[in-house]
Amino acid sequence: MKSESPQALAGQHALLQHYGAVRAHSLQLVEGLSAEDCMVQSMPDASPLKWHLAHTSWFFETFVLAGQADYRPFDPAFRVLFNSYYVGIGERHARPARGVLSRPPLDTVLAYRGHVDEAMARLLQSALNESQTALVALGLQHEQQHQELMLTDLKHHFWSNPQHPAYRQPPAIAKVEAKPSQWLHYPGGGVEIGHGGPGFAFDNETPRHAVTLGGFELASRLVTNAEYAVFIADGGYRQPTLWLSDGWDCCQREGWQAPLYWLDTVGKHAFTLYGDQALEPSAPVAHISYYEADAYARWAGARLPTEAEWEHAASAPLSAIDAAAPLEPQPAHGPGLAQCHGTLWQWTGSAYLPYPGYRPLPGAVGEYNGKFMINQMVLRGSACSTPPGHARSSYRNFFPPAARWQFSGIRLARDPG
Repeated sequence: MKSESPQALAGQHALLQHYGAVRAHSLQLVEGLSAEDCMVQSMPDASPLKWHLAHTSWFFETFVLAGQADYRPFDPAFRVLFNSYYVGIGERHARPARGVLSRPPLDTVLAYRGHVDEAMARLLQSALNESQTALVALGLQHEQQHQELMLTDLKHHFWSNPQHPAYRQPPAIAKVEAKPSQWLHYPGGGVEIGHGGPGFAFDNETPRHAVTLGGFELASRLVTNAEYAVFIADGGYRQPTLWLSDGWDCCQREGWQAPLYWLDTVGKHAFTLYGDQALEPSAPVAHISYYEADAYARWAGARLPTEAEWEHAASAPLSAIDAAAPLEPQPAHGPGLAQCHGTLWQWTGSAYLPYPGYRPLPGAVGEYNGKFMINQMVLRGSACSTPPGHARSSYRNFFPPAARWQFSGIRLARDPG
């Protein structure tokens, strides 16, 4: 029998360790929560935490383990219950009705995770081919995406409860005053964007390609609560000339007067994952839709950056930009381009479209990104809700322009005067 090289064995061990760490983090997110907390679905766009825990296990079971001759599914009914949008896999339970799934109970979902983890541990201790390794890596990145959704969805679930319960106790954080925003100039020219080289990337981050940028300027930090409160006080939500037509219609229909989770229109208090809290004026304004971000930029005499501008400016190594933040966004610190990662996702003025030469992955996993390239806008960076190790400058997040429950904020851009 051919023995494996030390490098291959080290790679297997690293992948097994990484798998265990990512899967453990999902369970850490539900520590202290009840079974009832984990089955709430407060709106169609959000999912119960129990569903997230099951679906991320479904992904490994469906795309990695199903091809193993010795694997037996935990429960064949889960193939339908915990499928999300993979039409190629078969039937799916309706997304808006995930909150009715009181059965299977949370204990059974946790047992399901254990069943999948045992099978994955056996598989990861064997020699994986290149395709299997790529699917495991995709599954881990997929679970990290759902870890972020678990926090954003839970925040909306708890917001919808009149008692506004706290998810965690607020940490002791030294107060930092936001530095004055500065305009940082970038000369533009021919640049390359998109993922290239080693390391994981989703298919929508590829291929790396050349773009030509005109000169542009970016704000050195994100727009703060205090700055956004001035926009509100100046009638920002009452001036249709500031808004895109669809945005104004949405604003009127939904009765928007302030960002989601603000408890007033003057920026004094808001609901957070720590419960109702006083708003930090210097902290970046969060839970902003694309429509609101665009209206604010127009009011401020600026615009939103394109995703190519954002990536070109934020292409420094992550360790040189920002450290991970607590569960709520914090004020900017440090010189230069701040808050690119670990604070808030940042709306760009770019529609979510394929890069030149883009090809989705073959098979059902090809439904992961490509079929959503319509009616969405791109966000860049990462947020305080993003799990460690999941951010990169080429990452293309995307949501419909009216979405507000995500940890999204505003970075301004402008053309040189």
